[in-house]
Amino acid sequence: MAVRYVQSCRLPTPFGVFDMHGFEEPDTGKEHIALTLGSLEGDEPVLARTHSECLTGDALYSMRCDCGYQLEEALRSIAREGRGILMYLRQEGRGIGLLNKIRAYHLQDQGADTVEANEQLGFAADLRDYTMCKDMLDHLGIGRLKLMTNNPRKVNALRGLGIDVVERVALHVGRNPHNENYLATKQSKLGHWLETHQDDEA
Repeated sequence: MAVRYVQSCRLPTPFGVFDMHGFEEPDTGKEHIALTLGSLEGDEPVLARTHSECLTGDALYSMRCDCGYQLEEALRSIAREGRGILMYLRQEGRGIGLLNKIRAYHLQDQGADTVEANEQLGFAADLRDYTMCKDMLDHLGIGRLKLMTNNPRKVNALRGLGIDVVERVALHVGRNPHNENYLATKQSKLGHWLETHQDDEA
């Protein structure tokens, strides 16, 4: 078991009143949450997003990335849909942690791109793990997803865990002059889809 369920509560937000479910990794004590809205029962695919923690973008309004914009748009989309789930995973900086992320940002200030900065610090370009998503979805009784992402690796990772991702929903928000190079690097080096469309293929 990657994570164990701890407790749930109501979470009023500007986008709607969600249910917040807490999970913990038994081996590390690392905590993750899922926000759900509406009835998730039945075979109808559930609008979903897996969102890795980005303190700078999610809480401090950083314009160096598109993370905070994607988080807000995902919650808005779930609210419009009337049902859905957002899994918020505590793996800052594509898994390298907050202080190393600051070090990586410093290297980017010197001219490195986001992938080069991670590699100069001795890390892979992306260390994120999505194993916990399977346990979270199983606990909440969710079987099929319409996944909001621009990242093909995320789609393939979830499918590799046996999660039925039936559709990929594009999530293109937050482009600005401060993150143009960041987005271009995600497209050229990490294979992200940056065109505006929806599809049902990885």
